[in-house]
Amino acid sequence: MPAMVTRRLSREEGHKRKFLTVIDGSPECGRAVAYAAGRAARSNGVVVLLFVIEPGEFQHWLGVEEIMRAEAREEAEARLATYAEEARLRFGVDPECVIREGRLAEEINAVIDGDGDIAILVLAASTETDGPGPLISSLAGKSGTTFHIPVTIIPGTMSDDDILGVT
Repeated sequence: MPAMVTRRLSREEGHKRKFLTVIDGSPECGRAVAYAAGRAARSNGVVVLLFVIEPGEFQHWLGVEEIMRAEAREEAEARLATYAEEARLRFGVDPECVIREGRLAEEINAVIDGDGDIAILVLAASTETDGPGPLISSLAGKSGTTFHIPVTIIPGTMSDDDILGVT
């Protein structure tokens, strides 16, 4: 049975368009945040920063698992705080920060389906020669992942000025 898709509300009275970006620790995720924050600032929108803690990180005894889960959450909070502060200082937007545990594509879809104001998923490509980066590779691979909103991919070769110019 197909998943139920949440109707997009971002153009309705009392709603704002939200730009979702994934914080994964890659060098390119900062470019996605810059684009999303720039677009949000210019369109009176909102940025949603998502950090997904993968489940494979906690396959140990219960006590060790709890410590590892707490450490992963602290790391997630620290990374989100760094990118949120950048969005506030550079673009004047106050992002929503979301931490989820689970499989990346499933959690991205769950966040999208859970918030009808999310209208665009913003990702950034790597400049490395071995591919577009781990996030885009995993989502574009054979996983059959589909999203019910547009996906914007920022080329890794765009400078900060170029990104600002198109937002």
